[in-house]
Amino acid sequence: MRKAAVLALALAAPGLVAASGSLQAQSLYHLGRAATSAEIAAWDIDISPDGAGLPPGHGSVAEGKAIYALKCAACHGDHGQGKPMDALAGGLGTVFDAKSVRTVGSFWPYATTLYDYIRRAMPFPEPQSLSDSEVYAVSAYVLNLSGIVPDTAVLDAASLAKIVMPNRDRFVHDAKIDIGQPQPGAVPAVR
Repeated sequence: MRKAAVLALALAAPGLVAASGSLQAQSLYHLGRAATSAEIAAWDIDISPDGAGLPPGHGSVAEGKAIYALKCAACHGDHGQGKPMDALAGGLGTVFDAKSVRTVGSFWPYATTLYDYIRRAMPFPEPQSLSDSEVYAVSAYVLNLSGIVPDTAVLDAASLAKIVMPNRDRFVHDAKIDIGQPQPGAVPAVR
């Protein structure tokens, strides 16, 4: 009986020490606090494929070209050809080739994903520094580079959500994501 009690204590001790250690660190060093509503709202900026979450604003291809030249071309090339970072344009029809060129125009399934990514992560190294209208403009220009929207396009929440990307129908629902467990015979994300 005594051996069982010692064994149970030995097995439980690391968990108890870890739990008490984190509580001590929080109170001793005053680390951590609950995020405020304003802090959460500032990071709650994701955009759904159907356009839910797109903010007000608008931007044209011409405006986007000027912003792109200042903020994007150094990494993605003057015309989205890439170098030193990824290409944004070109590659249409190459997704299933041995040497596919996966760009916004050739691979991405939703134009709203482009807006979401630019808004959250670009330009490097100043993410979230563009206004909502500037993001619409850069999105319009990048989509224009692949011939998805015309030179005269002006994008806003309604028009961006209506764009059908060239590779959209190649993406299929992946059931694994919804239930958290791999399913035998699940369909790949791209076919």
